[in-house]
Amino acid sequence: MSTALRWDIFCQVIDNFGDIGVCWRLAAELGARGHAVRLWVDDASALAWMAPGGAAGVQVLPWPSQAPPDGPGDVVVEAFGCEIAPDFIAAMACQTGADGQSPLWINLEYLSAETYVERCHLLPSPLMEGPGAGLTRWFFYPGFTPRTGGLLREHDLVARQAAFDRKAWRLRHGIAAGDLAVSLFCYEPPALAQLLAQLAPRPDAQLLVTPGRATQSVLHEISLQPAWTKRQQLSISYLEPCTQPGFDDMLWACDLNLVRGEDSLVRALWAGQPFVWHIYPQHDDAHHAKLLAFLDWLQAPASLRRFHLLWNGLESASALPPLDATTLAEWRACAMAARARLLAQADLLTLLIGFVIEKS
Repeated sequence: MSTALRWDIFCQVIDNFGDIGVCWRLAAELGARGHAVRLWVDDASALAWMAPGGAAGVQVLPWPSQAPPDGPGDVVVEAFGCEIAPDFIAAMACQTGADGQSPLWINLEYLSAETYVERCHLLPSPLMEGPGAGLTRWFFYPGFTPRTGGLLREHDLVARQAAFDRKAWRLRHGIAAGDLAVSLFCYEPPALAQLLAQLAPRPDAQLLVTPGRATQSVLHEISLQPAWTKRQQLSISYLEPCTQPGFDDMLWACDLNLVRGEDSLVRALWAGQPFVWHIYPQHDDAHHAKLLAFLDWLQAPASLRRFHLLWNGLESASALPPLDATTLAEWRACAMAARARLLAQADLLTLLIGFVIEKS
């Protein structure tokens, strides 16, 4: 865009880091492209380790009960269905810019490969009553196909990844050239005990466990099988919280990435390494259809599909596929093919800005 815009992004942190992770990446990339961003968040504590240096053009502000003195921005992004305060919405309805338009209101939705995403992407929702009467909220759906809103991808991601020294990173973390490095970022996967049992006898296996629920899950399983941690068995590194670029580095350096939620799934796709997705479990099992739709889009080979089903508890009667060289090579080819398809499509922010231009 020839003119920088003011953006208001609203994020409510539920119980994990995915929401704030996505919103921070969006805000930081907008700032990198010359826009001014206010990120309104109800709990910004994770940014202390996720993005300790902040980002140019981005202000992080506490959740507002009303619009600031200078009014809402040109674009208001409501992430993942969080509810903006009625007084802020009323200010949006009252405000018109130099072009006579109110702020463009966008609801950034959850990521899914299900077919409804293409149908619902960019649908308008006119408000007929309440503080926002007269406004239109537009639904913007991230996705994996050209008829969706795409995925977040920084303008310098490919160049940064190409310059990454994978060998040096592994050496710094005590991972030899022939070792099997597995990163673990999960909730409480039903097949975690199976994975640990498979890795335990392998002297070449190095398990890198992220803090929080992944660490707690591993410690619980080890308490049930203390022999796994004997010398020459199950080498584990319990990691400290790291920045978003640091998380990317880990995904690029490992031979298998076990990721969870939406933000880390996207980062695993860009990494191009074998990965398994632990989808956020929903009480009504709605995540089952979401996972299956993703595996269909991914064109996952049978062994990778089975690992996903066991890892997510959709199946329990069989054993995890072995993590041998042949299996991992097949998974890597699948991941690289998916990455290539995505790189051939426009990224989320480019599409979002294009939509803003269209509606201006």
